[in-house]
Amino acid sequence: MLGLIISLIVIGLIAGALARLLVPGRQDMSIVATIVLGIVGSFIGGFLGYLLFHKDGDEGFFQPSGIIGSIIGAIIALLIWQAVGNRRSAVR
Repeated sequence: MLGLIISLIVIGLIAGALARLLVPGRQDMSIVATIVLGIVGSFIGGFLGYLLFHKDGDEGFFQPSGIIGSIIGAIIALLIWQAVGNRRSAVR
């Protein structure tokens, strides 16, 4: 269990940092927010991988993915976060 938590944090940091590098614009995020972005991206990537390829059907559709799926999921999560943030700032 401890190994899973540590690997989620490390993969989350790598995926979140790479997503922030690949998405243009400035993101005001702390290191903890970057890790959370990567972890959320990992679950988004796992969900998308399950939907597209129907792999790991025994574990269900809510599962962590590998590093590439995590990066893709983190990019999607970051783009959604920016869209919601831009809409929120336009309302004020």
